[in-house]
Amino acid sequence: MADESNVQFSEREALLFHSEGRPGKIEIVASKPMATQRDLALAYSPGVAVPVRAIAEDPAAAYDYTVKGNLVAVISNGTAILGLGNLGALASKPVMEGKAVLFKRFADVDSIDLEVATEDVDRFVEAVELLEPSFGGINLEDIKSPECFLIEQALRERMNIPVFHDDQHGTAIIAAAGLINALHLTGRDIKDTRCVMLGAGAAAIACAELIKAMGLPSDHLLMVDKTGVIYQGREDDMNQWKSAHAVATDKRTLAEAIDGADVFFGLASANSLPPELLKTMAPKPIIFAMANPDPEIAPPLAKATRPDAIIATGRSDYPNQVNNVLGFPFIFRGALDVRATTINEEMKVAAAEALARLARQQVPEEVATAYGTRHSFGPDYIIPAPFDPRLIEEIPAAVAKAAMDSGVATKPIEDMEAYRETLRGRLNPTTAVLSQAYEGARACPKRVVFAEAEEEVVLRAAIAFRDGGYGTPVLVGRDEVYEELAKLGVDDPKSFELHNSRHSPLVPKMVDFLYERLQRRGYLRRDCERMVNQDRNIFGSLLLQLGEADAMITGITRTYARTMREVRRVIDVADGGVAFGIHILVGQTHTVFMADTTINERPNAEELADIAERTAQVARRMGHEPRVAFLSYSTFGNPEGQWLDNIRAAVKVLDERKPGFEYEGEMAPDVALNPRQLANYPFARLSGPANVLIMPGLQSANISAKILRELGGDSMIGPMLIGMEKPVQIAPMTSSASELVTLAVLAAGGIAG
Repeated sequence: MADESNVQFSEREALLFHSEGRPGKIEIVASKPMATQRDLALAYSPGVAVPVRAIAEDPAAAYDYTVKGNLVAVISNGTAILGLGNLGALASKPVMEGKAVLFKRFADVDSIDLEVATEDVDRFVEAVELLEPSFGGINLEDIKSPECFLIEQALRERMNIPVFHDDQHGTAIIAAAGLINALHLTGRDIKDTRCVMLGAGAAAIACAELIKAMGLPSDHLLMVDKTGVIYQGREDDMNQWKSAHAVATDKRTLAEAIDGADVFFGLASANSLPPELLKTMAPKPIIFAMANPDPEIAPPLAKATRPDAIIATGRSDYPNQVNNVLGFPFIFRGALDVRATTINEEMKVAAAEALARLARQQVPEEVATAYGTRHSFGPDYIIPAPFDPRLIEEIPAAVAKAAMDSGVATKPIEDMEAYRETLRGRLNPTTAVLSQAYEGARACPKRVVFAEAEEEVVLRAAIAFRDGGYGTPVLVGRDEVYEELAKLGVDDPKSFELHNSRHSPLVPKMVDFLYERLQRRGYLRRDCERMVNQDRNIFGSLLLQLGEADAMITGITRTYARTMREVRRVIDVADGGVAFGIHILVGQTHTVFMADTTINERPNAEELADIAERTAQVARRMGHEPRVAFLSYSTFGNPEGQWLDNIRAAVKVLDERKPGFEYEGEMAPDVALNPRQLANYPFARLSGPANVLIMPGLQSANISAKILRELGGDSMIGPMLIGMEKPVQIAPMTSSASELVTLAVLAAGGIAG
């Protein structure tokens, strides 16, 4: 498979990620209320008997009354786990859980992993075949070749639901999309193109079949395995799948096959393409070196050898990543939505063509901002970015249409534009923007101060931040931090930058800066010396002020209020405005921004208006059109009260400013968030439920945020500190390493600030 990333992390961090809290990565959550006896009676006995009879009379009704139509089984026997080989069915479970997570994350497809403990093809096929009533589709994964061919073929013949081996077809579809665009850029017609393919395993066979289905003549493809060119009449190391791609040729070696070729497809092993062979390829060669984790030839070497080449790999740290996550979630989404009986060649070609078209379109602003560069169609951008928010709309729609046109859709879509609208609503743009922020951090890494480096959770976050390629952690702590890094598995602890006030050459400069800043606030020089030498937050903030870093993360060892007071001794609020905190609630299909949850106890009207405008800006940076509600216990004066004037005045301030987004208030939370309640007030200026909630005071805001963090079903980010002149984030004391990394990335990338 080709959906691995080049992100690095320690073994300890990976094990903690999978084991902390609830072990594993998935859980079952009821989609209907289960609070009362009546709920349970409807969900099970006796209410469940009604849909049972309906399905018995009409099996298609299972799609209406059960999750079948949105449920995919991810199935493996563990005989080819990633690049680790045959480690058995049980060992494959973390990978299959991960695949299930990707289905949900990228296409809102529910998925369950199933590990089948047999290497016998017939037993495996029989086990999976019997599961057809349970699922709407089958995703086969990490099954070795050639058994994977036999298994998929048998299941496709026996089952009346889509069966898809992603290791084969996922790679083929994404590579085919890139090939379409590379041919376009180099002015080639696929019918006149000559291709050499190094490798003859599952992915290579699938790539060969797909590009031939797209129009590549059979005799224009030379497949090469470890024995040599696969030619008609060859007997050594052959099977029926290789034989299907044997051609009449006198070429026997890779060197002979690649001479004059337009395209190289590599699905073999690291460094298996000698650079001197590239020199014999046709002008403007197209090179897909897709072995993972290391390609057949490193892109810098390939580019140095052939500057006119277009190059793609399976890695995220080079342009043009052939990443399976661009394909399988969206292909199944389209197939499920039309209740396709199979995933045929027409649907695969449609997915490849849709991906290719998407790469040729102008890249959305949020993608460009998050990646730190503006992608545009060309030699270094022939495949869309994995977190392009348009994928969920474009690819399933193309696949669904191809299924209908080819006659395998049992529930055709009548209104395609309405269908595309439902696709847009399936995913939360925040999740894409957060993912893009991580990619953007890797594209433009920054220096981030980790002010409490003596805490293990902070050190784990710093390690993950550096190993992920997001930037350079600037640690603040005693020299013993190096020993702790070694205990956490860091091979070269001294490679981390550590600042200790006891022997930092920056201390005199820091004291001068702080004394000049605080001398008219009642501080003596020795007070400033003490703070610089003894207070991590003061020291870390001064590193930021003196230009030694780009952002800072702190908060683990002290309360938010105390940490904020220490930071404010060094760093001012930006532009004389107001600093405040935002908690962000992120669900599968929605995001709600809540402010101010951390700083201002009783903001006045101007401050409330400022908080609303700045929070709306953050919402837009995260892909949402803001709809702002100023919250209260009262909705438009009912009931009356004495704490409403500043809220009403804040609305009037925005009336004068004309900020360019929807806003309304004062209103109770149920009116702001519930469309049925909002409909009782037809004069309200919100076109839909609010997604920006401006709280009337710190007590209600902070209490609400903490209750939601502990009890709410959504993920929560924050609090994010907004409005400081330097990017500083104060994390909750209970933050995990992952949460610290997220805040550090958002701060460094400018989304939080």
